[in-house]
Order: sequence, then structure tokens, then C-alpha cells
Amino acid sequence: MPKQEQTAIQPTRNENYPEWFQEVIKESDMAEISQVRGCMVIKPWGYALWENISRTLDDMFKKTGVKNAYFPLFIPISFLEKEAEHVEGFAKECAVVTHHKLEKGENGKLVPAGKLTEPLIVRPTSETIIGDSFSRWVKSYRDLPVLINQWANVVRWELRTRVFLRTSEFLWQEGHTAHAAKEEAVERTMMMLGIYKKMAEEYMAMPVN
Repeated sequence: MPKQEQTAIQPTRNENYPEWFQEVIKESDMAEISQVRGCMVIKPWGYALWENISRTLDDMFKKTGVKNAYFPLFIPISFLEKEAEHVEGFAKECAVVTHHKLEKGENGKLVPAGKLTEPLIVRPTSETIIGDSFSRWVKSYRDLPVLINQWANVVRWELRTRVFLRTSEFLWQEGHTAHAAKEEAVERTMMMLGIYKKMAEEYMAMPVN
């Protein structure tokens, strides 16, 4: 009987691609599963990938006039209610903060206390709160265009998570702009798609259609 070939990673990608990918992440020491359900610890090798990607993209963005800003992690639920159609796709994945402190309960364990007057959503995306800021920043056409990028983490309470593919908390960037004319907005959109394409193909060797 022929001897079965042994591979460094088992199963092989042909046998079980999802499990193979998770084993590659584990053996390459890039990340590990966290004690927090659905989250991961990004180890130095893995975080170095993020640093290289974000540093390169950040330089590309800034060459086009984009500036970085940072917006709150917590978003009032009323902001999302105004954009019901926009958030419909991930509304069921939102993490909600309803209290602002902890107190010892009767059994000695910590329990939530100090109920908030308005629940806060842990950022699933920042469109609503950035839009609120834009509404104050833009007083006339002279203030346009506004070209803002944010490097941040977001939370989407995933039911099924996979390390380095989709976790409940993950790092990302989001760009938001405001323009005087539709044509300018379309031109900016196509420009940014070109930057993403260049990043994927020329730096990460990932073909993009």
C-alpha cells in the first residue's frame, strides 16, 4: 500500500479550504482566538501586515488630498434610526451599550448600573456620525470638497467568525467625502477604486476584476 503523503499543514487546502486557512494562520503565528467570543488577538507577525497595508494606503490617500480624522466609537441609537435603510443590512449585528458603570450585586458579582438615557451603538460603521459632523463643517460651497479618512476598529456581532477573515471586531479604514457636484463625487469614487485596485494588485498580488 502506498504511503500517504504528509503535509506541514493538515488538512490540505484541497481537502478542507476553510480549516486549512485557519491552520495556516495558527502555524504562521499571525493571530490567535481571543477569550472574547468572536474576536482575535493579532500577534506581531499579523499586525505587521496591517501596518504595511495601512501605511502604504495612507500615503496613497494623502497624495490625493485626503486628511485623516477620528470619530467616536459610540454612536447614539437615534443617529442610526435616522438612517434606517442604510443600517438595515447589519442592524442585527450591532453591539449596544445601555449602562455606564458596574456595581456589586447581592451575590458579589458585578452587574450593570447607571442606565443611559439613550443607548449607544458600538461603531459598526461611521457614516451617520461623520455625516453629523459634516453638517456642521460645511457652511457653503467654499468649504467643499471635504475629503476625510478614518483608520479605526468596528464591531459587527457575527454569528460565525473566522480568524483573519471575519471577526466580531476588526480593523479597517473608511473614507467619506462631500462635494459641490455629483460629477466630482463620481470622479472621486473612481479615483479611490483605482487606488484600492493598485494596492491589491501591485502590493498584495491579488488580481481585481
